[in-house]
Amino acid sequence: MDPILDAIDQALKRKELSDAAASRMAVGHSSLIKNLRQPRDGEKRYNLPALIKLADVLGLEFYYGPPRDTATVEPVILDAEEYAKVPLHEVELAAGAGAVSGDEEISGELVFKRSWLRRVGVSPANARLARVRGESMEPTLKDGDVVLIDIGRKTVPARPRDPEKPLHADLYALREGDQLRIKRVEHSKLGRLILHSDNSMMFPAEVREGHDARELDVIGKVVWSGHRWG
Repeated sequence: MDPILDAIDQALKRKELSDAAASRMAVGHSSLIKNLRQPRDGEKRYNLPALIKLADVLGLEFYYGPPRDTATVEPVILDAEEYAKVPLHEVELAAGAGAVSGDEEISGELVFKRSWLRRVGVSPANARLARVRGESMEPTLKDGDVVLIDIGRKTVPARPRDPEKPLHADLYALREGDQLRIKRVEHSKLGRLILHSDNSMMFPAEVREGHDARELDVIGKVVWSGHRWG
C-alpha cells in the first residue's frame, strides 16, 4: 500500500471531495490524483510542489499523515515533599570507566515517590540511576535497562551457602579497575567474593579473594530496574 495515497484517500473521504475536484482545487486541472494512482515500474516519482498544494487543500501536513497534535503541553508541578528527583548519570554498568559517585555528567532525571523510596529502604540522597550494557545479566537485566542504585549500601552480607538450595545473592554495582560492572555478589567464608552472572551459560562465576577482593569497590546495591519493551 502506498502511504501517501492512503493518506490522500482518507482526507478525500473526510472532505467529501472527488479525485478530480481536489486536483482542480490544488493545481487547476483534474488529473493530478488520477496520475498518482497510475501503476508505474520502480519507485513512483512525486511532483513535490503539486503535493504541497494538494496537502493544503486536503488539510494535511506535508509529511502526509493525519494532522499532528500541536496542543500546548501543560507543565506538571510536583510536590518536592512527596516526590524526589533521582539523577541518571552518564555511565554504563558492565562497560566504561568511572563510578556512580555523583561527579559524572547527569543526562536526565526520573521522579520517584518518597514513600516508595522509604519502602525499599533508599534515602533520596543515596539514590543513583545508571544504564546496563551487555548480556551477562539476562534475562533479569537487558542491554539498555535503567537500574536504581543505593550507594548507601556498600557492604555485601556474608551468608552461609547451602549447596542444596538455589543461590541467594543480591545485585550490586561494582567498580573493578577502570571498569564498571553489575553482578550478583556472594560473600562466602574467609572473605571470598564470588561474582555471578544470571546468564551463567555464557558468563561463568568469577572468584575474588585476598588482594583482589579488597580491591573490588562496591558502589552500591541495585534495588530496582526499569525495562523498555519493544
